[in-house]
Amino acid sequence: MSPNQENGLDENRSRKNIVYFIFSTIVLDMLGIGLIIPVLPDVIRRFVTEQDSVNQLFGYFVATYALMQFLAAPVLGGLSDHFGRRPILLGSLFGASIDYIFMAFASSLPLLFVGRVISGLTGASMTVANSYMADISTDKNRAANFGMIGAAFGIGFIGGPLIGGVLGHISSTAPFIAAAVLNCINFLFGIFILPESLLEKHRRKIEFRKLNPFLSISRTLKTPALFYFVGIYTLLFMAGNVHPSVWTLYTEYKFGWTSVQVGISLSFVGLVYGFSQAVLSKKLVPRWGEQRALKIGILFTGLAFLLYALVPVGWMMYAVMALTSLSALAIPCLQAIMTKQVDPDRQGELQGGLVSLSSLTSIVAPVLYTSSFSWATGAGNLFGFAGLPYLIAAIIVFMSWILLLIQLRAS
Repeated sequence: MSPNQENGLDENRSRKNIVYFIFSTIVLDMLGIGLIIPVLPDVIRRFVTEQDSVNQLFGYFVATYALMQFLAAPVLGGLSDHFGRRPILLGSLFGASIDYIFMAFASSLPLLFVGRVISGLTGASMTVANSYMADISTDKNRAANFGMIGAAFGIGFIGGPLIGGVLGHISSTAPFIAAAVLNCINFLFGIFILPESLLEKHRRKIEFRKLNPFLSISRTLKTPALFYFVGIYTLLFMAGNVHPSVWTLYTEYKFGWTSVQVGISLSFVGLVYGFSQAVLSKKLVPRWGEQRALKIGILFTGLAFLLYALVPVGWMMYAVMALTSLSALAIPCLQAIMTKQVDPDRQGELQGGLVSLSSLTSIVAPVLYTSSFSWATGAGNLFGFAGLPYLIAAIIVFMSWILLLIQLRAS
């Protein structure tokens, strides 16, 4: 075998190692988040007993996490563009392990919030993970690689809440300890097998004024080729936040589902989403092309939210999930298209700006959807249309479709 062939094999092996590691990192991140979802209210109850206060604090916890991600995403993206992806990602994994242990044994409510702050900061490692994928992707496999990220989200989302519920019966600290152990294992795994993906020639100096998250968003929006695509990305994430905001409230109110039924339905969402991004994206995107697959993905996303708003019986929610599985094509295709519009030394900045935007939607969307749900189901409302949040989400997706048409006509 010639040296060139050997180098080619080494490079292919290195790229596969990165893909596998990024995949496992996101799976474990989502497992860690899912593990603590069933027990987080019980952890809050260690310090507060009134249910209204528990609910309010739970909302603050969600907002705190999203806010920290918003602030940290461009910082981690900029650092990874300078120092490389590997040290930043490994540092985030180690920090997440410490955070979960911190939250498991926090002795006061303020300390619990400190742990949530750390969790949000380290959770912004998605910026670096996306930059890794951009570094090693080619035009041929770009959408498929970003589809793997979506599949990892789905797998983690399937297993996390179920495992967390089981461990929560042992103790309220067990899920946190399990999440810490998983992140530690991945950290050690990365030390030994994860190569650096960003070449020295593609690195750039840190410009601290550019680490401002709002400036990162502004710079991303000022890139002419990205302007409409970033708008589409933001609207799709705003719409997608309807699920974590009101899924439980909506299905309990409309169909009388128990917490077990809600958990099973969310696991099914993760299963369909993961299958779509891991399998369908590999099969269909090369055949259709990224732009056409993006169109189809957005159309099916809007259709899904509209049907969720209108279905009269609970089992139909599962039918909607299955029939609209192509909606999972939208985000990876959009990611793939956007990464082609920027140079290698700006991938971290791009991903940091995108994560900041998605974090902003995670702060704003829950207020929008829970408020509209409360208004629609309130005693004084004449319409009583519980599906209003999903109808709003469908309208937001339609707005993203309009932006896509404008972009495609202009290009």
